[in-house]
Amino acid sequence: MATPGQWVAGARVKTLPAAVVPVAVGTAVASFSGTELDSPQFVVRSLLALIVSLALQIGVNYANDYSDGIRGTDENRVGPIRLVGQGLVPPSSVKKAAFAAFGVASLAGLVLVVLTQAWWLIAVGLVAILAAWFYTGGPKPYGYSGLGEVMVFVFFGPVAVVGTTFVLTESFRLLSLILSTAVGLFACALLVVNNLRDIPTDMEARKLTLAVRLGDAKTRTLYGWCIAAPFGIVAVVGIGGIGFIDFLPAGAIFPLVSIPLAVIPWRRITQGARGPALVQVLVETGRVQLAFGLLLALGVALSR
Repeated sequence: MATPGQWVAGARVKTLPAAVVPVAVGTAVASFSGTELDSPQFVVRSLLALIVSLALQIGVNYANDYSDGIRGTDENRVGPIRLVGQGLVPPSSVKKAAFAAFGVASLAGLVLVVLTQAWWLIAVGLVAILAAWFYTGGPKPYGYSGLGEVMVFVFFGPVAVVGTTFVLTESFRLLSLILSTAVGLFACALLVVNNLRDIPTDMEARKLTLAVRLGDAKTRTLYGWCIAAPFGIVAVVGIGGIGFIDFLPAGAIFPLVSIPLAVIPWRRITQGARGPALVQVLVETGRVQLAFGLLLALGVALSR
């Protein structure tokens, strides 16, 4: 029987910045666009969007634990606790936990649909849940075919950021789409590190992640691009704002102060960190992602 602490560890809380950052950035874009931060409706919708994002992230983490566990993929993994793979919890219980999290996301999302009257958002939510489940679940999981990074970019970048801005403003904003690319790339960086660490065991399990397909050296290069490109994106946006392009916030340059934080995991990667050492890189990448995202949100909101 797993302890409460093991259940929390199984939820992989260190990956939750990937869920917090897009909501923070999407909310900041809404504020920059003129929405009042202190209005009750703004606060309620922001909190609901955060619940959706966090619940989906926790749900996909439990779903991955379940699906990888019953396939035997997690038997010799290095890294976070595996509830099913380590025999700590019956698979059925982890599966129920995953669907409970998806249920919470669905309820919060449904309230947002009612508030915005944008009924097409139900389809977006359904696709997001299906993508979360079939990442490692089902007969042909796309995570086993090298498409994990693509889907992470899409759902933790454009879908999450643009979606958050939409439910707050009930309109689409180009700025939200532009900044979502930076957010999505950082989410990808987390998955790249995770899959880089697991190359040996994934190869044995015939799990053809993008890291397995690219190989060790090219995966390390990919990681570098995933954490470097976001800084280039916000620099261009910020400079544009300083140059008085009205729809671009000058404060987008705020995240540049977090570059020293990004250098730490990047150096570990380039110096050949492997196995358990990559667990620390994962933690450091999440730290950079959170700092980058919160600074970006602050800068955008203050540029109003």
